[in-house]
Amino acid sequence: MKVLVIGASLSGKSAAMLARKQNMDVFVTEYQPKENFRDTVIQFEENNIQFEFGGHNLAGLHQYDLAIASPGIPRSAEILDELYKNKVKIISEIEFAYQFCKNPIIAITGTNGKTTTTSLVTHILNHSGKKSVSAGNIGRAFSDVVSDLPVDAIVSLEVSSYQLDRIDKFRPNVAIITNITPDHLKYHGTMQDYVETKWKICSNQIEKDLLILNYDDDYLKESKSSRSNIQYFSLNELRGGAFIRNGVIILDTQHKEEEIMPISKIGIKGQHNLYNSLAAILATRSFEISNENYRSALSSFLGVEHRLEFVCSINGVEYYNDSKATNVNSTWFALNSFNNPIVWIAGGRGDNNDYSLLDSSVRKFVKSILCIGEEAQSIYQHFSSIVSCNTFDTLEEAVFAAHSESKEGEIVLFSPACKSFDMFANFEHRGEIFKQIVMKLPNQ
Repeated sequence: MKVLVIGASLSGKSAAMLARKQNMDVFVTEYQPKENFRDTVIQFEENNIQFEFGGHNLAGLHQYDLAIASPGIPRSAEILDELYKNKVKIISEIEFAYQFCKNPIIAITGTNGKTTTTSLVTHILNHSGKKSVSAGNIGRAFSDVVSDLPVDAIVSLEVSSYQLDRIDKFRPNVAIITNITPDHLKYHGTMQDYVETKWKICSNQIEKDLLILNYDDDYLKESKSSRSNIQYFSLNELRGGAFIRNGVIILDTQHKEEEIMPISKIGIKGQHNLYNSLAAILATRSFEISNENYRSALSSFLGVEHRLEFVCSINGVEYYNDSKATNVNSTWFALNSFNNPIVWIAGGRGDNNDYSLLDSSVRKFVKSILCIGEEAQSIYQHFSSIVSCNTFDTLEEAVFAAHSESKEGEIVLFSPACKSFDMFANFEHRGEIFKQIVMKLPNQ
């Protein structure tokens, strides 16, 4: 079989390597220059993988039996149009890797909470004596792990809308949609398309498979036609599923209520992490996890890097890295996670951001806003009539300014509400730089 892989970054490289392991004839095409992929080029050469960098050659596309498109490649990309014309099937990397996976899969998607829920599912399972591996959009490609999975391992798979866009037979045993709010609209074009793409996670599920939905989300409360066994989670009492009552997590399955634990004992802050915890409990229940193990796992899990991550305390001021907040809705949850006054650092590249969704939270919790990146002026213009705002050319300038104006008992929160690509390689890079700057601040 001749396979074309479009994109040489993490998922593309991993898909190419997996295809070679399966003795397929592989060619990788990448738009960016070769100089950006020195280590990858060495791996391709060592594994007899042909490649091109610096653009896509559209000649000869008819020769391929299959094309694997890396996440985020625009639907309007010329190479995709040519492949369609030549009747070459195009799939995503998770669809490709799925063909070689015999293990149970818990797949997690949603606008926010994917990474934390994926990590929490893995933590609960491993903490309870099971074997689980995290993969997908969380940082390690599905193709990279699928060949070496232990026979009894459970895959906890974070899946983005980009990856779901080109699935065919992908069918997780358990699927979670954490929530749906506007995001990636430049790629999807409309909110309707974005929502429908998220729902693809259950499109191949059958009656014995489990679909877990957020009952408090307007896009998920009324489930679309699905053959799956559906369970809900909510912060309010409901019949069946997992919910909160009087500050306690309640699990109601098969008409039997069980108290899991007080929410005060959960190791990670914020209302959004209550949702993540409820979803993770439902997802792992069918793998025979005891209530005692849930209590131990949820209290010992301290969160995910770059997601409301506590960095340090300086002069009584706590610094939090929430670089993973790449959209307005994610920042809403962050702003509502603290009771102390917040000095908020925000900005980056916008994606049709509607900052009015944050007005109430800003009035209630925010002392001042320090604006950076391409959206700095938009954020300033929107909020300057509500709260003190200033703009800065660099993240470092904003962090030092936050240090100067914050007082003991306050919070410095870096929650951009924007993409990172105007100033940084990705949100991980952005978060690392933030933490490095914080650690340079004077501690007196």
